[in-house]
Amino acid sequence: MKNKISVYIMAALYLLAGVNHFVNASFYYRMIPPWIGHPELVNTLAGIAELLLGAGLLFKASRQWSCYGIIAMLLAFLPTHIYMLQDAFCATGDCPPAWLLWVRLLILQPLLIAWAWKNRHV
Repeated sequence: MKNKISVYIMAALYLLAGVNHFVNASFYYRMIPPWIGHPELVNTLAGIAELLLGAGLLFKASRQWSCYGIIAMLLAFLPTHIYMLQDAFCATGDCPPAWLLWVRLLILQPLLIAWAWKNRHV
């Protein structure tokens, strides 16, 4: 039962994150490194991915693939987290404290990956 709760919490968080990409789209635009380009498209694709993967967690038949997709997505987001640690990002507006960005990169991202890995067989 505890494992099911973990999966449903994870699904809810990714569904909410996916919706947030559309509700607060401008928040994400400046996080996308300029060398990637097309921030509107990238944000839309990220939001769709989070919605689809979050929904996929709700069904046993798609849960394992959704977990693998979430892991791949989190790895794909690493350049954004690294970009946010650079001076160019902070020059574009309000910048969170550097220690918070490091915590997100070195602690939160691996924990989210581990969480998806753990839930792949629930």
